[in-house]
Amino acid sequence: MNIQHIPQIKHTDSGNFFLLAGPCAIEGEEMAMRIAEKLIGITDKLEIPYVFKGSFKKANRSRIDSFSGIGDEKALKILRKVSETFHVPTVTDIHTNEDAEMAAQYVDVLQIPAFLVRQTDLVVAAANTGKTVNLKKGQFMSPESMKHAVQKVLDCHNENVMVTDRGSMFGYQDMIVDFRGIPTMQHYATTVLDVTHSLQQPNQMVGVTGGRPDMIETIAKAGIAVGVDGIFIETHFDPAHAKSDGANMLHLDLFEGLMTRLVAIRKTINSF
Repeated sequence: MNIQHIPQIKHTDSGNFFLLAGPCAIEGEEMAMRIAEKLIGITDKLEIPYVFKGSFKKANRSRIDSFSGIGDEKALKILRKVSETFHVPTVTDIHTNEDAEMAAQYVDVLQIPAFLVRQTDLVVAAANTGKTVNLKKGQFMSPESMKHAVQKVLDCHNENVMVTDRGSMFGYQDMIVDFRGIPTMQHYATTVLDVTHSLQQPNQMVGVTGGRPDMIETIAKAGIAVGVDGIFIETHFDPAHAKSDGANMLHLDLFEGLMTRLVAIRKTINSF
């Protein structure tokens, strides 16, 4: 796909990678607007094509008492306000066929969670909205198998599809990124590296996923070095108190420094 097909996306001729970034979940309007304003300032300064990310609902939770959202319509309206206020595209996860039609009224990119990427009806429902579809690679799937998920979207006459590597299971409680998968999946679609979810440590006894945020820069640099098209990073101004996935988020204060270094690496790679 050509990322220029995503409404309102900027800086597409800069030669940079593109970025999907924001909080894991929409916790409220003030936090979403605060994070969006900061990220848009950084990406405009560095000329990085940018899509604001926020889940309107979190259905894949370890425990029934885990935070799952503030209400579907309320969260989706916040995503639309971010888009209208800052003139930036948005992306959110969907979990059911009904979610696809509903979320498509508010956002520009529909994301299929990794656990659900083999659900044909869900992928088809997303594709049939005409929106750009981001397919997260299942932790249990090979890069090669993503060809078939991409084909489901293409068979719906929707060419606006990308795939996102978010690591592969390494034992029961760790993830690993196989960077060989990036050029493999680029044969099928535009390819993104989900840096922060690749550093999750799932299946903890306490029922809350752990993570290795100290490795975010390492994984992000490696992804840019091997030529990934886009980067996905979750961030928050207070990760310790984020209501979802705080253990593997990048602190918002560290975002500009990391992006500056990644842009420098991409510029060097582009010179070869």
